[in-house]
Amino acid sequence: MNRLFFLMIAVGVPLSVIGSLLRWSEVLMFIVYALTIIALAAYMGRATENIALHTGPRIGGLLNATFGNAVELIISIFALKSGLISIVLASLTGSVIGNLLLVAGLSFFVGGLKYKRQQFNFFDARHNSGLLVFSVIVAFIFPEIFSIKLSETDTLSLSIWISIIMIVLYLAGLLFRLVTHRGVYRQKSDENETSHDVEPEWSKKKSLTILVLATVAVAYVSERLVSTFETVGEAFGWSELFLGVIIVAIVGNAAEHATAIIMAYKNKMNIAVEIAIGSSIQIAMFVAPLLVLISLFMPISMPLVFTLPELVAMVLAVILTVAISNDGDTNWFEGLTLLAAYLIMGVGFYLL
Repeated sequence: MNRLFFLMIAVGVPLSVIGSLLRWSEVLMFIVYALTIIALAAYMGRATENIALHTGPRIGGLLNATFGNAVELIISIFALKSGLISIVLASLTGSVIGNLLLVAGLSFFVGGLKYKRQQFNFFDARHNSGLLVFSVIVAFIFPEIFSIKLSETDTLSLSIWISIIMIVLYLAGLLFRLVTHRGVYRQKSDENETSHDVEPEWSKKKSLTILVLATVAVAYVSERLVSTFETVGEAFGWSELFLGVIIVAIVGNAAEHATAIIMAYKNKMNIAVEIAIGSSIQIAMFVAPLLVLISLFMPISMPLVFTLPELVAMVLAVILTVAISNDGDTNWFEGLTLLAAYLIMGVGFYLL
């Protein structure tokens, strides 16, 4: 399988460059880009797994979420430059509900098929629950309600202040978990995942190098992929909202999607949960606010104001995820419940 993925990368990356230069069929290039990203995602997964063996599940999961969201950030910056504010907000919505429902759901479901019961650090789960509630229910709904009475200029000013506060709190959260309270809330599941019985396949330096190179390649291919969405959307009858919430979000986060599922299958649930839920927190508390600040230097500034369907989807995803993951225990049926919620939302956005 590793040889197959390597072959897909060796062929897919050059074809991605050649095809874009020679202007091949955009539907054909959509397939090439998608397959290339899947292969690159597999290598990012292997690199992250090796890093986790060197550094522990928290930092390993954080690194994967960060590198995975770097793709989303790059795609969004290109979209902001083109003035596609609605696409950016829709893709951010898709990333949040995709990680909480699709990625966590698939991880719980796939891992649950192999293990009757899987456990993860419930202290981390409760910590993440608080941040999810704050970022989505407090920081996203607040500007939406106030924008009804505020002018566009005041709404943007409110969005800027909220963005700065969210970024500061996110960085403080990293300081809390990785420095001041590192190891304070360790559980037996943490020790199992950092067991020295398993030797890393690659050194830390090689793993980081592969992770960085794969991320750069994924960013380039993903940006090319986005340029084909309009044609592909017309060919398959996909709306702009559906493209942003479902397609762009899935493609932009393909790397971490694959890694989280692999980790769950290997019963490394702390890493899987950190990738799925931690990535949603990073999108909501760091990537989205950062895009608001970056948009100030673009032709059109982006306020932190989502549409009502987007807000409802994110709030419901947060409530369901908190209810299922707060006990630090999961199984395949809980994963299937999350997947069912994602499918319901996907059908809704498709029809909308």
